[in-house]
Amino acid sequence: MEEKFMRVLVMFDMPTINKEDRKNYTRFRKRLIKAGFMMLQYSVYMRICKGIASANNHLDKVGLMIPPKGHIRGLILTEKQFDNMRLLLGKPSKNEKVNKPRQLTLF
Repeated sequence: MEEKFMRVLVMFDMPTINKEDRKNYTRFRKRLIKAGFMMLQYSVYMRICKGIASANNHLDKVGLMIPPKGHIRGLILTEKQFDNMRLLLGKPSKNEKVNKPRQLTLF
């Protein structure tokens, strides 16, 4: 059976009041990017995975990165569910235009 592409969304709120909090926020954000996540909007990062097992594996890895403060949530969506997302306010940003969904081709 062919595995479907999934999207993993990581949403987080972290305090940035003092120097240590800002350092933890920056470290977490850089680790997400190093793990292959890209920013969808502020404090919302996304990654494409092949199959639910891979998506769960990446969420488990994010769980190992959790800083001492803050709230982090993970969500797994199918490509179809992700494609049904709508931008409700404002104009599409440059990031939205560049990263709009495209047909994936596998060789």
